[in-house]
Amino acid sequence: MLNQIRRSRALQLAGLLSPGVLWLVLFFNIPLLIVLFISFVERGRAGGIRLPPVFTLGNYADFFDPLYLGIFLHSLQIGGVVTLICILLGYPLAYFIAARPPRWRDGLLLLVMIPFWTNFLVRTYALKQIMGADGLINNALLGLGLIHAPLDLLYNEFAVIVGLVYGYLPFAILPMYASVEKFNYSLLEAAADLGANPARAFWRVMLPMTLPGVVAAIVLTLVPVVGAFITPDIMGGGKVEMIGTLINRQFGVARDWPFGSAISLVLMALVLVGVILYFRSGGEERRAL
Repeated sequence: MLNQIRRSRALQLAGLLSPGVLWLVLFFNIPLLIVLFISFVERGRAGGIRLPPVFTLGNYADFFDPLYLGIFLHSLQIGGVVTLICILLGYPLAYFIAARPPRWRDGLLLLVMIPFWTNFLVRTYALKQIMGADGLINNALLGLGLIHAPLDLLYNEFAVIVGLVYGYLPFAILPMYASVEKFNYSLLEAAADLGANPARAFWRVMLPMTLPGVVAAIVLTLVPVVGAFITPDIMGGGKVEMIGTLINRQFGVARDWPFGSAISLVLMALVLVGVILYFRSGGEERRAL
C-alpha cells in the first residue's frame, strides 16, 4: 500500500514537472547543443558552417586574439562601471523605499517596476531622443543659456553607460530592497547606544547584513550588461564595441556562425562561474549567520 502511494505521488510529480522539463529541453538544451556543435566546426565559404562539417578548436583559440580579448575586457570594464553606478544609485533608493510606511511601499515599488512594462528597445530609442542634439536635455540647456551649442551626448561610451544604467537600474534596486526590507533597524539603535555614529553603524552593521542583496544586484546587473548589444548599438552608434555587439555581428554581417557560437559559449561559461561563486558566497553567508 505504501509503495502504491509513493508511485502515485511520483507520477503526480512527474506530471507536474514534465511541461517545464519539456520546455527546457526543446527551447534551451537542444538549441544550446546546436550552438555547441557549431562552435567546433569550420565556417563555410559563404558563411554558416562548412558541410560536411570539419571539426576544429580554432574558433575558441581566435577568441584569445588580443583584438577580441580586448573587446571582452572593455565590456567587463563598462559592465563594472555600470554595475557600480547602479549599486550607488540603487542602494539608497532601496533603503528609502524600505523605510517608508507599508502603505507607500507598494506604490514606490510599482514606480520602479513600471519600466518593465515597456519594451526595452522602445525605452532605449526614447532615451536616444532625449539625449539627441535636438533632444530635451540640449534644448533645456540652450533655453537656459548654459550652453551655446548642443552637447555631443550620443554615439560615445558615455551614452552607452547612461543607456545601460537607465535600462538595468531596476535589476539592482529590487534585490537590494528585498534584503534591506528584512533588516532589523533596532540593530542600528543598538549600535548608536554603543557609541557608533551613523556612518560606522552602516558600514559595520547594516551593509554586512544586507550584503547578499548587494551581491545579487551585482550578478543581476553585471551579467546582462556585459553581454548587452541593443544599447551599445543604438546609443553608441556602432562606435562602441562590446562583446554583445561582436557576437551579433558574427551571426549577422560576418556570417561566421562558428566563431559567434564560440564567443557565446565562453561568455556563458564565465557567467556560470560568476553565478556559482554567488551561490557559494550566499551559502557561506547563511552558515556564518
